[in-house]
Amino acid sequence: MNPSSTPRKRRLVTGALAAAALTAGLSAPAAAHAGTRASGTYVALGDSMASGPLIPNITGPVGCGRSTHNYPHELAGTLSPTTFRDVTCSGAASKHMTQQQETSVAGVPTETVPPQFDALSADTTLVTLTIGGNDTGLVGVAQNCVRIDPTAKPCKDDYTSGGVDQVAERIKAFEPRMSAVLDGVRQRAPQARIVVTGYGLYIKKGGCWPTQPVLPVDADYLQGSVNAMNAVIQRQAAAHGATYIDLVTPSIGHDACQSPSRRWIEGYVPVHLAAPLHPNREGEAAYARAITPALPTTAAR
Repeated sequence: MNPSSTPRKRRLVTGALAAAALTAGLSAPAAAHAGTRASGTYVALGDSMASGPLIPNITGPVGCGRSTHNYPHELAGTLSPTTFRDVTCSGAASKHMTQQQETSVAGVPTETVPPQFDALSADTTLVTLTIGGNDTGLVGVAQNCVRIDPTAKPCKDDYTSGGVDQVAERIKAFEPRMSAVLDGVRQRAPQARIVVTGYGLYIKKGGCWPTQPVLPVDADYLQGSVNAMNAVIQRQAAAHGATYIDLVTPSIGHDACQSPSRRWIEGYVPVHLAAPLHPNREGEAAYARAITPALPTTAAR
């Protein structure tokens, strides 16, 4: 998910991205094994959860925050496909599958990147997809839920006033978009195995204020919203014959409340080179390990 809240917070993330750029120079699943070679073309689609912003080293358009240690690159290293195309991009939403995306660093426009579906072709044999975080704006919601005072009004109250859960409505509106994305993948890559991931465990039940500055009720609201979005993704994956990968379960004990050595998701102030509220390098590697068993030993065939 790509951050999308206050300008100050956006500058914090994109400024760090610029610094990192300067310093970085569906058949039945079967187990895959490290080092297994696979013929075919692997295409990775998705947003910043898949692209790995601020994790060294940067590759591709700097505004996409694409890391050589994101989960697609980790998978490609395991599978060794003949052709690998990673077009994941920070800030991508479902519309950017078929539309160009304007990227920026520190508020300064950088590249205009092509629609991600341009990477697909009739000979594509494996597609991974992570999308939805920017359609639903969940990172922006999380940033708006920061509370330094433990007696402050929960942000959940703001999003559910009047008996309408604004975030739940966004998630509901995302479902037909997710369906359309999967239809589009299948149309352009009719022979491909499609693997769709959910999003991981960002914060444990009850949170961990003040380690992560959200109130217990808001921590549960935020993760509950992630889980609701995951349910939409899982439902649409099943409806379109794609393989869904649950990332919440393997993330238990590795959320942003954990010690730096156990953390797969960074908190509001990262302790590793990674974007706030995003997976770090170990998280991306762990996601790749979670995906691998869903792939056959010749994953791209």
